[in-house]
Amino acid sequence: MLVSTGSPEPLTTAQQELYDWLADFIAQHRHSPSIRQMMEAMGLRSPAPVQSRLRHLQQKGWITWQEGQARTLQLLASLTPGIPVLGAVAAGGLVETFDDVSDRIDLAPVLETRGLFALTVNGDSMVDAHIADGDVVLMEPVLEPNRLRNGTIVSALVPGSGTTLKHFHRDGRQVRLEAANPAYEPLVLDAEQVAVQGKLVAVWRQV
Repeated sequence: MLVSTGSPEPLTTAQQELYDWLADFIAQHRHSPSIRQMMEAMGLRSPAPVQSRLRHLQQKGWITWQEGQARTLQLLASLTPGIPVLGAVAAGGLVETFDDVSDRIDLAPVLETRGLFALTVNGDSMVDAHIADGDVVLMEPVLEPNRLRNGTIVSALVPGSGTTLKHFHRDGRQVRLEAANPAYEPLVLDAEQVAVQGKLVAVWRQV
């Protein structure tokens, strides 16, 4: 379960039930649910109780949320030492890869995976996947790229060009790196040219 920065206030049973469900849903679907989906999951017939719980979760420091816009909901991650920020990744074109560890961010135990690393996002090509310019993406190293599922969000290195954050698709001997923004054309490359560095675990937005 992700928890917020600082010391969030304790939750009531109803608030905790909604928060735990949100954490599971976002981990599975990579985006936040609608108010209707929350109502159905909590067995409620009106949006008012869900909205009330969301307001309390935000006030207590567990989520960020713009009322009336369910898809803006994000969980806040608590930070613990040990995850290296390895540089920046382009969500647009390509950027130079950084070899030096520039900083470290901390995560809740659920994200303390061996080898986990973080990259700062530059650009807006992944906005429809709820990843914005300036966000920190937490990545798990990919040891077997051939087993990646199509549609997985990855950081991919194109030798001689740089690193980019995109949806990964393999089509025979080619790889398509696809943005989550219709303003950007996909990158279509020979598979041997693409080195997948990591797959997305979570997104952290500093507020």
